[in-house]
Amino acid sequence: MHPRVTRREMLGRSSVLFLTLGFLVQGCGSASPTPTAAPTTVATATSAPQPTAVARPTTAATVTPSSIPTPTIVAPTPTPAPQGMTSPDYGIQVFLWGSGNAERDLGLAKEAGFRWIKQSIEWRYVEPHQKGQLEFNEPDRLIGLIESANLKLIARIDNQPVWARSDKVWPVDGPPDKLQDFADFVHALASRYKGKIAAYEIWNEPNLAREWGNQPPDPKHYVELLKAGYDAIKAADPKADVISAGLSPTTASGAIAMPDIEFIQQMYKAGGAKYFDVLGAHAAGYKAPPDMSPDDVAKNPAYNHGEGSAGRIYCFRHVEDVRKVMEQNGDTDKRIAVLEFGWTIDNRPGSPYLWHAVSEQQQADYLVGAYQWAKEHWQPWIGVMSAIYIAAPYWTKDDEEYYWAITNPDGTVRQSYRALAAMAK
Repeated sequence: MHPRVTRREMLGRSSVLFLTLGFLVQGCGSASPTPTAAPTTVATATSAPQPTAVARPTTAATVTPSSIPTPTIVAPTPTPAPQGMTSPDYGIQVFLWGSGNAERDLGLAKEAGFRWIKQSIEWRYVEPHQKGQLEFNEPDRLIGLIESANLKLIARIDNQPVWARSDKVWPVDGPPDKLQDFADFVHALASRYKGKIAAYEIWNEPNLAREWGNQPPDPKHYVELLKAGYDAIKAADPKADVISAGLSPTTASGAIAMPDIEFIQQMYKAGGAKYFDVLGAHAAGYKAPPDMSPDDVAKNPAYNHGEGSAGRIYCFRHVEDVRKVMEQNGDTDKRIAVLEFGWTIDNRPGSPYLWHAVSEQQQADYLVGAYQWAKEHWQPWIGVMSAIYIAAPYWTKDDEEYYWAITNPDGTVRQSYRALAAMAK
């Protein structure tokens, strides 16, 4: 989980970012083209590029992909009730790409009673060198393991390859210059894994400039990207669910961020309701227990970071404010998927998370309490809730993610894991 961006943190970064914005090449198209034929020249798959500090797997077989058929693009009506998703449903985020411990970590998820996992499939690793040259070895391996574990997969799709943007902002995440390139990629993915990827999350936190090519957040442009992905996925696998990006709860605004509530409202204004089956949300609990309301957080400086009413976002039940936006836009038949939620035990001196760090016992109690609150108060509109994290094997105590996790990098479990495993589901 990235640091949740506040006004005071953003002010310190703004001077650098405004200089960056002034030199960016504005190459992104303003309209989402209808996907045409996906590339027909596909290279023999080789081992996909691996994330930094992750061991490259040696067990993946070489696969020669067949030619990708020309899609017939039809935009069906979004599915109000996602197939196989209970209310709530139980998920956990994992980091399997390139990991020799993927089977172990899937086993941990399964043994704790989770039914869903969230795993990134980064565009830059599958189509790294040029358009149409797709490397499927690693996703083939992982999706095979996930199927064997009988778990449902939410695939987070983002992180453009270097060739997809002319301004070379890479490795910063940002939308491609040509939305057709993204549409062709996700169509190829959904075609290959039809019936195997239950849901696709389109991008991550586009309400932050640092996740949007260092450009000001642009809900209309995000809706265009979402449409391109939605149409391409549904053409290849109509039963797969499309989930809109989880957004960062933030009190910052302007060129560097947009509050998630405003971003979602602008998505609806841009016609985005037609292009997702489930609305994605992020719901870090910060310092507040899971039953504490946004109104109560807004009144208490100990919980709102001294930001008054704007600080009402600093609680798990911020999801209820997100739901109100759906209701105001007549979108009540759809569910919300909480794609990230948790509490950190990061008490390192100087950590940006220190102000809202909780104890290990509180982390365990609050995670269980969050699922219980949703079960008692958010049915039928809450869908899968993906807690964070089964730890990546390469994390150390220098990584902020280490302190949100429910396991250790070596696969041993923490108090929060044991509590969730014992929780009735």
